Amino acid sequence: MDASPDTAGAPARATRLVLASASPRRLALLQQMGIEPDALLPADIDETPRKSEPPRDLARRLARSKLAAAEAALHGAQDATPTWLLAADTVVAVGRRVLPKAELPDEAADCLRLLSGRQHRVYTAVCLLSPKGRRERVIETRVRFKRLSGRDIQGYLDSGEWRGKAGGYAIQGIAGAFVVKLVGSYSAVVGLPLYETLSLLDGEGYPVRAAWGAAA
Repeated sequence: MDASPDTAGAPARATRLVLASASPRRLALLQQMGIEPDALLPADIDETPRKSEPPRDLARRLARSKLAAAEAALHGAQDATPTWLLAADTVVAVGRRVLPKAELPDEAADCLRLLSGRQHRVYTAVCLLSPKGRRERVIETRVRFKRLSGRDIQGYLDSGEWRGKAGGYAIQGIAGAFVVKLVGSYSAVVGLPLYETLSLLDGEGYPVRAAWGAAA
């Protein structure tokens, strides 16, 4: 899918939803709610934390930056279709320490050793631009891992599921078996809080229930 306007002669849509993300997990979570975005518009931004930036503030800033980048990409399109633009970002932290989106095995191993046997926090910020204006939410979820053995860590590294994931793990996969306790939103840890996202879209007038009957 792309973010181009409707082709000539095609029937005009009443509304349009653009997801500012390339994440298959966020797309799947939207689809779980019975919502199919009309376009995907990934935003390429610098995700480096600022000095002493709290994890909650980082998640909010990155989600806002993704929204702004997608909005700029859409700017100037000759399309009068009412558009809702949705962006999100997830940050994993131990205290004030932000864990990276692991790209190398050593990074993932360091994350897993740090998370082993202790509680960490996951912050997911959701930003929505609608014809009415802008709204946002930051969801905090507390997650506790079991104490991970060397075999646990090596086996998980071998799985490859950690690659590109905040904190070096994907809770919807094998790492779900590491979770002893979770307080908050499971879907927010995956990448998009279902309840809060649905509430934002509904509150801003997006027809969230339009396709529910077709899914029955």
